[in-house]
Amino acid sequence: MTAQRIGFLLWPQTRALTLALAEEALRVARRLHPEALYDPVFMLAETPAEGDGWHLPGKPWQGLLEQCQRVFLVADEASAQVAPPLAAALKQLVRGGSSVGALSAGIYPLAQLGLLDGYRAAVHWRWQDDFTERYPKVIATNHLFEWDRDRLSACGGMAVLDLLLAVLSRDHGAELAGAVSEELVVERIREGSERQRIPLKNRLGSSHPKLTQAVLLMEANIEEPLTTDEIAQHVCVSRRQLERIFKQYLNRVPSQYYLELRLNRARQMLMQTSKSIIQIGLSCGFSSGPHFSSAYRNFFGVTPREDRNQRRGHGAAEAAPAVSERG
Repeated sequence: MTAQRIGFLLWPQTRALTLALAEEALRVARRLHPEALYDPVFMLAETPAEGDGWHLPGKPWQGLLEQCQRVFLVADEASAQVAPPLAAALKQLVRGGSSVGALSAGIYPLAQLGLLDGYRAAVHWRWQDDFTERYPKVIATNHLFEWDRDRLSACGGMAVLDLLLAVLSRDHGAELAGAVSEELVVERIREGSERQRIPLKNRLGSSHPKLTQAVLLMEANIEEPLTTDEIAQHVCVSRRQLERIFKQYLNRVPSQYYLELRLNRARQMLMQTSKSIIQIGLSCGFSSGPHFSSAYRNFFGVTPREDRNQRRGHGAAEAAPAVSERG
């Protein structure tokens, strides 16, 4: 029986954990099942720069890529780019019938090539706004992983293992996937459609039902914030009781928690999208630019414009010290 060659195409700064999760699932499957003949091949999308320290294992992709039946693009930074020769080789691979996938930020180079247009792709919640703005033709989801026809994607972290278990299940049956899961001491096999964020009660450190309901309402009403009285009415408690619950479990009043939620959402949008500051302020429930800037500065210690410029300037300095970037 011929082994199935699975290629892992690695970009610089790929974390060892991302690769190890996928490789370990295949290794255990080979040991447990005589027909699970997977031959993983590790390839470098770019030549590592001298002096960058320790590098992940891998050989240049030339001469190896075309031998793979499946290829996963693997990156952990959203800035991953595709050189023209590699872009041509990946498109040729797809035309030849090979399936392609992406782990973590590997969705970025795959989307740049147009190979995700019209497909569902699992995008890590940290990159949702940025990815959606850059690649509107891709159906970005907040699921753990997606398997849409011949395109596979996992949002990152432990979802990489979930996707590989799904591959094992489809290739060799659920029994093998279960055996590998048990070997790796995975509590349960998660479905791809499960959401990425941990349950709200775990994030809050509390299972108080009224608190959970109130915070869910806040998260669902960022652009047009509800008043504390409206929230209390929706969760069927008095305003005073709601304030006591927030004080007891979160050590702040509902309006303060709501404001922090909106400001953190605004900061995420500032760093991930090209929307104007006034657009971001309005979409996060602030009535005007000055109102947004004042609240932002009081909470973060800098104005939205200063924060965006500082963070983008820092990123540009790391990528190319000689190049400056406008905020």
